Amino acid sequence: MKGKTKPRYNAAQNSIYMIRRAWQTVPSILTIAVGIILSWVAINLLELFVVPAILAAIEDADSTAAVVRRIVAFTAAMILAYSAQAYLSLNALFGRVHLRIQISTELHHKFCTTSYSNLLDTAYIERSEKAQKSTRGNQEATEAIWKTLTVLSIHVISFAIYLLLLASIDPLILVVTVLAAAASYWIGRTIRQWRYRHRDEEAAYQHKLSYINQRARNRELAKDVRIFGLGDWLRELWEQYLTLYRDFCAKSEKMNLLADAADIFATLLRNGVAYFYLIHITTAGRLSASEFVLYFAAVSGFGKWTTGILNNLEILNRQSMDISVTREYLEEPEPFRFEDGKRLEVQPGHRYSLELRDVSFHYPNASEDVLSHVNLKIQPGEKLAIVGLNGAGKTTIIRLLCGFLDPTGGQVLLDGEDIRQYNRRDYYRLISAVFQQFSILAGSIAENVAQSMGEVDQQRVQQCLNQAGLSEKINALPKGVDTRLNRKVYEDAAELSGGETQRLLLARALYKAGPIIVLDEPTAALDAITESNIYQKYHEMTAGCTAIYISHRLASTRFCDRIILVENGAIAEEGTHEELIALGGSYAHLFAVQSKYYREEAAQHEEA
Repeated sequence: MKGKTKPRYNAAQNSIYMIRRAWQTVPSILTIAVGIILSWVAINLLELFVVPAILAAIEDADSTAAVVRRIVAFTAAMILAYSAQAYLSLNALFGRVHLRIQISTELHHKFCTTSYSNLLDTAYIERSEKAQKSTRGNQEATEAIWKTLTVLSIHVISFAIYLLLLASIDPLILVVTVLAAAASYWIGRTIRQWRYRHRDEEAAYQHKLSYINQRARNRELAKDVRIFGLGDWLRELWEQYLTLYRDFCAKSEKMNLLADAADIFATLLRNGVAYFYLIHITTAGRLSASEFVLYFAAVSGFGKWTTGILNNLEILNRQSMDISVTREYLEEPEPFRFEDGKRLEVQPGHRYSLELRDVSFHYPNASEDVLSHVNLKIQPGEKLAIVGLNGAGKTTIIRLLCGFLDPTGGQVLLDGEDIRQYNRRDYYRLISAVFQQFSILAGSIAENVAQSMGEVDQQRVQQCLNQAGLSEKINALPKGVDTRLNRKVYEDAAELSGGETQRLLLARALYKAGPIIVLDEPTAALDAITESNIYQKYHEMTAGCTAIYISHRLASTRFCDRIILVENGAIAEEGTHEELIALGGSYAHLFAVQSKYYREEAAQHEEA
């Protein structure tokens, strides 16, 4: 069993970190917190002294008017303190939420802009999810810590005041009260931590229930649920895990009940000893009635402050661990160079060359290389096709050429220069790509083409749609390019067919106008004839660009200047389509097998 990694930052360091962030971003968080602390301390002192003060005035035989004035003064002070506390507590929320959302935004930005290789690392994804947890609500660490620090400060100040008060009577009461409060805390803490120690088990139940709920509500799976009768199966799974979770919660509540019983026993012991002593010295004439009332209340309050300090230190420690995870994630160094990399400006009209020089690569925790000592140079303006069976390494080559991954051996070169030296975001600006898994924004067609929610060049959008052969379809829609997509978000959204979506992606690539075009099997879900037509359209629209095409259908890339066949992580064959057919190797064999299906699909298209 692996030991838990110790957090990089402790509770004090994380408290200072949050205070510093608040001072830099929302200083009102701190000023309001100080106000709340002072108002609560004032309330506690007023409540402690109000009855003894009035009783002392009566004992001193003060006039009725004097007693009334004392009552009015205390009442006015308490109203003022409570009003200040209520007002400040209400307004404290805004600044705390603002800071939490700011940290959440930083976490989202970190995840959305991190080096692509991190997204293939399961451990990195888990760290990201744990970091996000501290910002998901008002009760999470990055916001709740302010309540903890505020309450802890109130308890510490009140503890000091009550300490001085009780020490003036007899240190024995002080010792008994502190020991009883500490014993109550440690016993209760040990028992109540059962749920915290089993939080991974609870999270597993919650995750399973959430997953089943999401699957049952997923629109894309609705057909499978109905056709295969999965409804009853999902319901059974839900009830099974719900029963397990209920049993877990019941056990947790039993532990809490046991902790409460221990706390009651310790409280009775503490108060019994202290109250007996106070009654004894009062009957002996050493304390007046007003002093007895004062110290009687102080004993109970002192125990409360002692327990409160210990409880809030424990809460602060837990919140600190969550904040430490968040800080560590934000501070993780990136494997790629971004702002600190060499600037790379797109040169209009320039044709770029790409090269893999003795490149090897293996994925994290993989036992074997996906690619081994691959050498490939793509000439400026060349149209290159990469073909091969699934798992041969085609997509890995694309990821390396696109700069999504760095080789574990060798170099990726742009015009002869290692791309690792450049600002990787600048490098991405060179590439217009369409991947097998693509994204359609929940926005208008124009915004999807421009990939922007801001200013969009409408004339250029129309031009790109026209070049992609989609303008007739779009113009026939009621709102044209302003028609929205994604029915998960918009009820009036349009739905495009597979071929229409591919043409929309072509328009998007044309709009970006990157000098390097990459197509990584974006048409795999389409039939062979439609795919070939789409690829031919890409070929026509990308004249003059360096272009790389991937397809498992060999006929779709016959127009390319060069074709390479990837097998077992290496380039097995390369040449034009005609040269590879004449070679009679693996490419020719695959083409012969596939051509049978091409002819059948062509016949079906003719019949349709």
